[in-house]
Amino acid sequence: MLINCVAYENGAKLADIAVEDISEYITRPGCFVWVAMSDPAPEELAEMQAEFNLHPLAVEDAHHGHQRPKVEEYGDSLFVVMHLVEPSPEGEHCTNVGEVDIFVGRNYVLSVRNRSQQGFLGVRERCEREPDLLRNGAGFVLYALMDAVVDRYFPVIDALEVELEAIEQQIFAQSGAARDKIKQLYDLKRRSMILKRAVAPLVEAASRLYGGRVPHVCMGSQEYFRDVGDHLGRINGSIDAMRDTIGTAISVNLSMVTIEESEVTKRLAAWASIFAVCTAFAGIWGMNFEHMPELKFRYGYAVALGLIVTTCSYLYYRFRRAGWL
Repeated sequence: MLINCVAYENGAKLADIAVEDISEYITRPGCFVWVAMSDPAPEELAEMQAEFNLHPLAVEDAHHGHQRPKVEEYGDSLFVVMHLVEPSPEGEHCTNVGEVDIFVGRNYVLSVRNRSQQGFLGVRERCEREPDLLRNGAGFVLYALMDAVVDRYFPVIDALEVELEAIEQQIFAQSGAARDKIKQLYDLKRRSMILKRAVAPLVEAASRLYGGRVPHVCMGSQEYFRDVGDHLGRINGSIDAMRDTIGTAISVNLSMVTIEESEVTKRLAAWASIFAVCTAFAGIWGMNFEHMPELKFRYGYAVALGLIVTTCSYLYYRFRRAGWL
């Protein structure tokens, strides 16, 4: 579906144009066309391929989707794939992964958004408010789109860190429900991996846009792409730190479970020892031999009960003092 198609010249918006008029504007000096599409049909992509002379391999990737984040050069044009990580409407702990494919040439920008509800109208408005930077052409638009996608990663990682802190507090503040905590931690780890897969490949790919042999379309905007690279590096470091913390939290949770089980085992062992004494005394005096000396003793019953109670009380006292009860 076509979202909009706008022509710009020397940093200023000329007009919203029809797709049929694209070829007329891209031949004008200092002019470029910015087209935005969402979940396009194959016929719409084929039409854009004909208008901008897009490389067929890049178009094929955009058509099939589910690509790894990357930056590829095709002659004097670029093909950029980025993942759109956003909360899913299915639930708080679900993450939706969309994709934006960006085709960039000297006189055009084509953004193709798939499986995402968040558009880029704010990016277009931002670019139009900065005509001096928009004079850099399609390269600055590419930066603005990449910067918008990367900025959307920050709230996601912030939410994951808040959730991780809450789970860490539960590990020490509450007992039991260990299975639920481990399940929450593994779910958190899974969602952090989704973000990791979106960010990690872009760290190296984005560096090609501001260091070394910079693509011609990005000339004049290197410092802005460097800023995107810094953001990606910071997010990638935060993800790595969070994954380490999750691994530590899982280990601590399992250790807490082991400690709780050990405490229960000690209590059971202590009570078993106390009742074993009772059983031993009762077993000895319950053998019913004819010539047992205690059988004729007038106070034997009271003495036996007193001995059992005294011994059990002493054992209880020692176990309590040792922390087993």
